[in-house]
Amino acid sequence: MTTSLQRAFVLTCLVLLMAATRVNHFAAIPDASCAVFFIGGFYLRSWTRWAFPLLMALAVLVDWIVIHNLGLDFWQHYCVSPGYWMLLPAYFAMWAGGMALGHGYHGAQWSTLAKAVALVFAAVAVCHLFAQGGFYWTTRNVADPTVGGWLKNYADWFMPYLGTTALYVGLAAALQLAVEQVGKLRQAQRDVRG
Repeated sequence: MTTSLQRAFVLTCLVLLMAATRVNHFAAIPDASCAVFFIGGFYLRSWTRWAFPLLMALAVLVDWIVIHNLGLDFWQHYCVSPGYWMLLPAYFAMWAGGMALGHGYHGAQWSTLAKAVALVFAAVAVCHLFAQGGFYWTTRNVADPTVGGWLKNYADWFMPYLGTTALYVGLAAALQLAVEQVGKLRQAQRDVRG
């Protein structure tokens, strides 16, 4: 496969993953949106100009379809507030974390694992700051917002978001490692024959 075909395959997988998991944020299969943007930044950084907006539009479209199918106006749903637009910088924080991991990537190494852990943690922290903060400070569902209330809300939701994102990114990393190992094995077989 060419690099463009590989990227198109990855983008297709990410679109399908987001569409399948974003429909219910609290389903048995958790929402992969944060991980989708992180993985997208890693694999699709040269396509950022259009791949990021495409995935962002997909996230909004899925939300709109789900809310509409509940018989609600989009802006009347509990989770939607004027802070909904903060998902744009939130998800770009995830994308940027993936881009930072992909920059100079030359195969799996222990140092890459350490960098990945740090970047996933930092990206989720910033993403959650924008997404959760945007909701908390602008929703009509929080009667009397306070800094203490916001900090508690941030802390309550941070670990679930981090855990879910780490799970999906970890699965993607395991798949990446498997593909690299198969490639090395094939190269070794060619070297023996050659």
